[in-house]
Amino acid sequence: MSARGVLTVGAVLMLAAVALGAFGAHALRTKMGPEMTDVWRTAVQYHAWHALALLAVGLALRQRPSPSFAVAGWLFVAGIALFSGSLYALALTGVRALGAITPFGGAALLAGWAAFAWAAWRS
Repeated sequence: MSARGVLTVGAVLMLAAVALGAFGAHALRTKMGPEMTDVWRTAVQYHAWHALALLAVGLALRQRPSPSFAVAGWLFVAGIALFSGSLYALALTGVRALGAITPFGGAALLAGWAAFAWAAWRS
């Protein structure tokens, strides 16, 4: 993924995180119990932090193009989709089986940070 692509995806994912946070705080607050509200909040927090991480990856790619930085970017995108996506779905539906997907997203986020650290070390 190019620096331009990573920065664009990071910005769009950050926009989505802000929108989903507002949606949860306003539209869903009376429709979910406290437990599912906490699940939604966790999804938004990890989504936002890792969208910001994507922006850092994009800036790093501009300075020092590296396949490892690109891998980190893809892993962050996958992690957001799997981790936060499964938590959003769990909060909306109450289907607890969706929680089984969440650890795969967490593993992708951890691998993304490892790839980012590796790329930074080698730069």
